Amino acid sequence: MSWDRSSMPEQTDSTVVVTGANSGLGYEATEAFAGHGADVVLACRSLDRAEAAAEEIRATLADGPAWASAPDAGSLTVMELDLADLDSVARFADSFRENFDDLHVLCNNAGVMAVPRGETADGFERQFGINHLGHFALTGHLLDDLRETAGETRVVTQSSGVHEQGEIDFDDLQRERSYDKWGAYAQSKLANLLFAYELDRRLDAVGADTVSVGCHPGFADTNLQFRGPEESGSRLRLLAMKAANALLAQSAEQGALPMLYAATADDVAGGEYVGPGGLMNMRGAPEKQESSPASYDEETAARLWDVSENLTGVEYDLPEA
Repeated sequence: MSWDRSSMPEQTDSTVVVTGANSGLGYEATEAFAGHGADVVLACRSLDRAEAAAEEIRATLADGPAWASAPDAGSLTVMELDLADLDSVARFADSFRENFDDLHVLCNNAGVMAVPRGETADGFERQFGINHLGHFALTGHLLDDLRETAGETRVVTQSSGVHEQGEIDFDDLQRERSYDKWGAYAQSKLANLLFAYELDRRLDAVGADTVSVGCHPGFADTNLQFRGPEESGSRLRLLAMKAANALLAQSAEQGALPMLYAATADDVAGGEYVGPGGLMNMRGAPEKQESSPASYDEETAARLWDVSENLTGVEYDLPEA
């Protein structure tokens, strides 16, 4: 299958929220959504970086790129969202409702990867807290907006191929006793998929028009890989990551395609998983794939859901599937 930005259906009159929209995959997805007519909310921790990104995107779209399908570009709205702070997540949801009547697509995209152990404002291990719990809370706050919007709406949650090495350690979710940066990252990415699939099962059980889909970008050239070495002060690891990106990674524009496909393609159903279909699923055009057996474990997913509600204080008005 060959699918790229130009394959996207027109998104005029759609409202889309993209977390982490100021750089990397989020930036590329935001540009594509707006180029196809969507009104996009850049949900970002840094307002300055988000505003700069929005200006760059507006300049690009003003030139009328060939892949853009809409007669007019959609709007770009910058709103503050710090996924490491549950109060910020709640404020974002309130502000969104004050400014928008509908929500067609929520892209849970932002994240951190393989960073030294730290804690969020609420005391959660950073990777689990930002990558999973922050998005769990955000989706819960915005679920009514999604369900009350006419027609099918979608929640797209960004995972990683690294989820295949993940294990949910319910005895040490915050990795307080033993911390390995890659193990914590893998746990958070597995949690993303357990959440995405469990959300879809619960939505399906009540006959909702909202569906939940998982995706992963393969190996994409973004700044995500650099944060861990930079925070660790490891110049050697930083140089190695830059070399790997230059030699092996596909572009961020290409890496964003699975998320865009999951969010807009007509043949996507709830509970599916989309990733690049090329070499070792690290690059290439998006396709539907199977994630790890652990990601489909419904008992683990239900337990993680309950724990996540307790930790975040955000309760979904959805029965267990």
